[in-house]
Amino acid sequence: MTFEITVGSADDVQRMARWAADEGWNPGNTDTHAFFAADPGAFCIGRLDGEAVVCISVVKYGLALGFLGFYIARPQVRGKGYGIQVWRAGMARLEGRNVGLDGVVAQQANYRKSGFRSAWNNVRHEGTPAAAAIPAGVSLLDARSVAFDKLAAYDRRFFPEARDSFLASWITLPERAAMVAVRDGELAGFAVMRACQAASRVGPLFAASPEIAASLVSGLAARTGAAAVAIDMPDINKPAIALAERIGLKPSFETARMYTGPDPKVDYAGLFGVTSLELG
Repeated sequence: MTFEITVGSADDVQRMARWAADEGWNPGNTDTHAFFAADPGAFCIGRLDGEAVVCISVVKYGLALGFLGFYIARPQVRGKGYGIQVWRAGMARLEGRNVGLDGVVAQQANYRKSGFRSAWNNVRHEGTPAAAAIPAGVSLLDARSVAFDKLAAYDRRFFPEARDSFLASWITLPERAAMVAVRDGELAGFAVMRACQAASRVGPLFAASPEIAASLVSGLAARTGAAAVAIDMPDINKPAIALAERIGLKPSFETARMYTGPDPKVDYAGLFGVTSLELG
């Protein structure tokens, strides 16, 4: 049998999203278009006698950061060594960078053996969010109406590197809505909600306060008509976890954010929901 690892096509990236859905990860319906725009060479597929059986994504951000995701082996080839081969190929692409990932519980010990260490846990909270009032002095606007340089600069406060190509696609794709909170002429919050096979996912969710975060979730749910939402919340932000409980969301899934190097220096107090478990 012949095993070959190649850079994936745009169709392969769609395949990876279907595999992720099979694993119960509930990716957004149109997320892969933004993923592909972020770093088209980052998606690796392993084929056994021409059949795609394993995959990984290894996205480069700036000069120093990498993010690993979509590490999936199809059930029929698990335990046969094909997954570790695509893992090694992916990690070689990110050599010399601080690499991050969101690891499911079952794989965290293996990631530690590969040089990763836990930074925090992302706890997915799901449910029907309670309506929340917009705080005094705050306005909610469509994020697509904001000058992009201002939006990108705000995003950069909460993410370790610039990701303009990804962000431009992330806010404009179909089946989603993006909103910002504005206070005294400055951005005080930013969130995107996108349709998924199950609960609509919110990410990112950045805000200057829990009240602003709650108003963004409420506003997006009202705009999209989402009956249920899911937010991957970092447990290092205790007000975020408290907010989830306050608006009626319950824990449903957990991953560990892990890095090979130091924790990036970002505004963790304003990080109420990570953008994507696949790309950080």
